[in-house]
Amino acid sequence: MNELLNQLAECVEFGKINKASPFPPQMKGQDGADEITRQLLDNRVKAQEILTSGLMPGMEKVGVKFRENKVFVPQVLMSAKAMSTAMIHLKPFFASGEAKQKGTFIIGTVLGDLHDIGKNLVAMMVEGNGYKVIDLGTDVSTDRYIEALNENPGAVVGLSALLTTTMVNMEKITQEIKTAFPNALVTIGGAPVNDDFCLKIGADNYSPDPQGVVEFLNTKIA
Repeated sequence: MNELLNQLAECVEFGKINKASPFPPQMKGQDGADEITRQLLDNRVKAQEILTSGLMPGMEKVGVKFRENKVFVPQVLMSAKAMSTAMIHLKPFFASGEAKQKGTFIIGTVLGDLHDIGKNLVAMMVEGNGYKVIDLGTDVSTDRYIEALNENPGAVVGLSALLTTTMVNMEKITQEIKTAFPNALVTIGGAPVNDDFCLKIGADNYSPDPQGVVEFLNTKIA
């Protein structure tokens, strides 16, 4: 089974969704994440093991490569698609409680901002590393973050912004989250923000890339 788990990790790393997928060219005609996940489940490998020994190692490699500019957004999206295809088979086990996720991550692009590529990349990477992700979408007001925290006690919140005109909304949202939930952790990201801005608004973490968010969550939750 270790060989199949290694193959699954490779499918995620290189974005091999299923056997019919022509991408990547060097894996054409081979089983993809879809078929291998089903094979593992058919062989009674637990969903938890498939997640931790197959999907997570693959997504971690993608995250590190992306940080080092060795792969770019299209490749990360293919890896995320492979991961999501595998997760379709595993989600019933998480829903039943048979398998456990590390924790819950709430993410959204802040009020006034409709950009979502960066947010989506973070959400995919975090889910692939074993967390339940609640994606609130774009143009998200404080009320929606508060509502999601009420429904998911102990969740970490991620705020994304791409514009200098909308990054200012991060401060108000962060402060209102902290007022309602003093122990809530808030991580921020996006092109115009940095560590100094994070400190200024009272957020707990700034990450310039998705892998940084995963590493922050791993230190705080896992």
